[in-house]
Amino acid sequence: MQDRDPGDPVLKFKRGALVHFAVDTNEVEYTTELNRDDTYFLPFNKGYNGGAGNPPNEDGHRTAYLWEEVWAKDSWMEILQRFIHIDEEEIRKNGIKVDEEETMIFPRYHQLECVRQLVTASKENGGGEDYLIQHSTGSGKSKSIAWLVHRLVSLHNDADEAVYDGVVVVTDRTILDEQLRNTIYELDHKTGVVHAIKGEQGSKSQELAEAIEAGKPVIITTLQTFPHVIEHAKRLPERDYAVVVDEAHSSQSGEMAHEMKQILSGIDIDEDDDTEDLILKSAETRGNQENLSFFAFTATPKGKTLEAFGTIPEGSDKPEPFHLYSMRQAIEEGFILDVLQNYTTYETFYNIAKVIEEDPQVPQKKAVKAVSKFLKLHPHNIAQKVEIVVEHFREHTQNKIGGKAKAMIVTSSRVHAVRYKKAIDKYIEKNGYNLSALVAFSGTVEDDGFEYTEPGMNDGIKESELPSKFDTTEYQVLVVADKYQTGFDQPLLHTMYVDKKLSGIQAVQTLSRLNRTHPGKEDTFVLDFENDREDIFDAFQPYYEKTTIDETTDPQHIYQLESELNAFQIYTKHEVDQFAEAFFSPKNKGTEQAHAKLSSHIQPARDRYMVADEETQDEFRSKLRSFLRLYKFQSQVVSYADTTLEKLYTFGRFLYKELPRDSRESRVEFNDELALQYYRLEKSDEGGIEIGSGGGSVSVPNETGTGSQEDDEVELSTIVEKVNEELGTDFTQADQLFLDQLKEDALDDDHLRRSAQVNSRENFALEFDDALTEMFIDRMDQNQELFAKFMDNEEVQKVITNHLRQRVYEESQAANS
Repeated sequence: MQDRDPGDPVLKFKRGALVHFAVDTNEVEYTTELNRDDTYFLPFNKGYNGGAGNPPNEDGHRTAYLWEEVWAKDSWMEILQRFIHIDEEEIRKNGIKVDEEETMIFPRYHQLECVRQLVTASKENGGGEDYLIQHSTGSGKSKSIAWLVHRLVSLHNDADEAVYDGVVVVTDRTILDEQLRNTIYELDHKTGVVHAIKGEQGSKSQELAEAIEAGKPVIITTLQTFPHVIEHAKRLPERDYAVVVDEAHSSQSGEMAHEMKQILSGIDIDEDDDTEDLILKSAETRGNQENLSFFAFTATPKGKTLEAFGTIPEGSDKPEPFHLYSMRQAIEEGFILDVLQNYTTYETFYNIAKVIEEDPQVPQKKAVKAVSKFLKLHPHNIAQKVEIVVEHFREHTQNKIGGKAKAMIVTSSRVHAVRYKKAIDKYIEKNGYNLSALVAFSGTVEDDGFEYTEPGMNDGIKESELPSKFDTTEYQVLVVADKYQTGFDQPLLHTMYVDKKLSGIQAVQTLSRLNRTHPGKEDTFVLDFENDREDIFDAFQPYYEKTTIDETTDPQHIYQLESELNAFQIYTKHEVDQFAEAFFSPKNKGTEQAHAKLSSHIQPARDRYMVADEETQDEFRSKLRSFLRLYKFQSQVVSYADTTLEKLYTFGRFLYKELPRDSRESRVEFNDELALQYYRLEKSDEGGIEIGSGGGSVSVPNETGTGSQEDDEVELSTIVEKVNEELGTDFTQADQLFLDQLKEDALDDDHLRRSAQVNSRENFALEFDDALTEMFIDRMDQNQELFAKFMDNEEVQKVITNHLRQRVYEESQAANS
C-alpha cells in the first residue's frame, strides 16, 4: 500500500472512498482506512468446505461473486443505506477512558449474506418460523444482530405490510444495548428506537410490560426479566414479534421460554374460558406460534437447540443451522486463535491409605467421589500444582503479549478455588515474586472453620469491579470456580491451567476464553491436570464446522413415560384433573385459598409415595423427573396440544417439589480417615490437538426414565483400594526401580536415542511404543507382577508408556543440545 496516499482526498478516511478491496482470482480482502504499512485488511470470502477461502466457480474466477453480486448496483445501494456506518470506540488504559477511536464499519461477507438471507426468509415466510444461526466467536455477532434488528424493525412484505410489530432482543450482554443504539442512529439518525429494560424507575418486569404494550420498536431485555411480565400484562394486542436470542442454548429453555411465549402470543385469559380451554392454550404455546419468529444466534448449538430452531433442508429429516460461520473459518481467517495448538496434559500418580482401625460401611458411589475429593483438596496436591502453575507462568507466559499476558486457573469447586488462591498467595510471597492473583466464586464458602467471600479474598474488590481490575497491570492470574468460564472477554488471557473435568459444550466454552485476538498475541497455551486429549478432541469436534444432530426427537417417548408413571399408581387421574382445575382457574389465581386447594390435591400422591418401598420411590422419582425434563423440551418442538400431558406435567412439577429427597443422599466426606502416602505429578503429553475437517453431531434428550441404581454399602477399605486402582497407579519401590532400568535400556539403545533426537514426539512414539513392549519381555523375569499389569491392563500400559516415552525423549533431546 506504499503507492496509496491516505491523505489524498479521494482516499481519505470519511471523506473519500468508503472501502478499499484487494482482489485476486482466489480471495478477497478489504479495509475501510488506508494507513500505509499499518493498513489492516479483513477477509471478504464466502468460506469453503467449512473453512476459509472461496468455493470453485465453474463459470469463472472464485472471486467473481464480488463484482457480479456485491458490486451490483442494487446491492451497493443497500450496503450504503443499511450497513455502512461509523463506530466510535473508547480507548481505555487500566480501566480508564483516555481517548476515542472512529472506525468505518463495513460488513464481512458472512454478515452481509446472513442478514440478507434472514430478511428474505422473513418476508417470504412471515411469522412463526424459527432460524438458528451458528456463528463462531470472532464472527462479529454483535454487529450481525444489530444489522438484523435494524432490518427487521422496518421490514415490509411485498404487500407493503409490516412483517413484525416489534423486535425483542434477549441477551445478557449489556454491550448490545449501546451497539444497537449506535448502529440504528448512524443508519437512520433516529433516537428512541431502542428501549433497554434497566429498571431504573422501578420494577424491570413492569417496565418491560409497559414497553410491549406501548409498542416500542426494539426492546432489549434479559431472559430473567421475561417471566415476570405475565404478572403485569394480562392481555396484549394481536401482534407479530421477532425475538432475537443471543446465545440460544443459554437463553431459550424450560419454563422461562414457555412463559416468554405465553406473554408474546397475546394469550387472552377470560373469565368465560373453562379449565379445558386454558389448559389447551397453555399446551399450544409450547409449540411454534404464527406470530413469533425466533432468530437464535449461538456458536455451540446443543441438540435441543438444533431441533427447536434448526432448518430441515429439502430431502433431509434432520435440522441444520440456517446460516453457518464456523469455528474453523474464524481460526483460519485470523479472527480467533486456535486454543488447542499448544495443549499439555499432566497425570497424577498416588496412593491413598485408610488410617483408622475401623472399616465403616459407606455408600459406594458417593464414597468414591469423596475419596477423589480428598485427593483433589489435599494440601500437597494443590501445593504441587501451584508450583507448576506459577513457575510455568513466570517462565513461559509472563513475557507473552509484550509482558501483558494473563492466565486463568479453572478449579472444580468453590472450596477448591479458595484453597488454590491461598496456596498461590503463599507461594508467591515465599518466593518474592512480583505477581498478584484474584479469585472468582459466588456466595460464601466455609472451609476449615473459616468463611470466605470473593471480595474478602480480593482485598475488598467488588464482584462487579473484578473484570475491570483484572484488566489492569496489577493482576496477572485469575482463579475461577464456575464464574467467567463463559462470556468473559479478556483478550490478554493467554494461558489456562485446568484442574477440573470438562466435556462437551462446557469444555469448548471454557477453553475458548483464550481465543480472543490482541496485538502481539500470537498463540495460547493450555496446561491440563484433569482431562485427556481425546476428551477435549471429542468436545470440540462437533462445533469445529457445521453442527448436526445424530437423531431427531421421537414424540412417542413422552407417552411411554406417561404410561410408566401411571403404572406406579402413586396418583389418580381424578387427582390430576382436580389439581389442573384449581391451577388453571382464573377466578382465584394467586390467592391463599387457591394455594391451599392445590396442596390438598397433591397430598394424597405424596402420602402414597411416602409409604412405598425405597426401590419404588427411586424409580418413580427418576421417571417423573425424566417426564418433566422431556416434556419441557419436546413441547417446544412438537405441538402436542394434548390436555392430558399438560395436566400431568403441571401436576408433576408441583408433586416433584413435594417429594422428600432420599435420606441416603447425605454427603460423604473423608478427612482424618485417610492419608496420602504416595504422590507424583508428571507431564504426560504435549503439542497440538488437531481437529481436522468434517463436522460432528450432538444428541437431543430422549429420556426413558430407567430409574436410579441403588448405591450399595461397602467397606471404606474397599473404596480406597478401588480409587487407587482406577484413579492412581500403585507402584512399589521395586516397580520404580524396574521402570528406571527400562528407561536406561532405552537410552542405551543408539537407534532409539537417535530417533528421539531427530523426530517429533508423535513420530518417536510410533517407534518407541513397540520397542518398549520388547524391553518388557526381555526383563519380565525381574518383575512378573508389573509385567502382567502392563500386558493385561490398557490403562496401566498407557500410564507406563507415556511416562517412559516422555523421559526418554526429553533426556535424549537434552543430551543432543
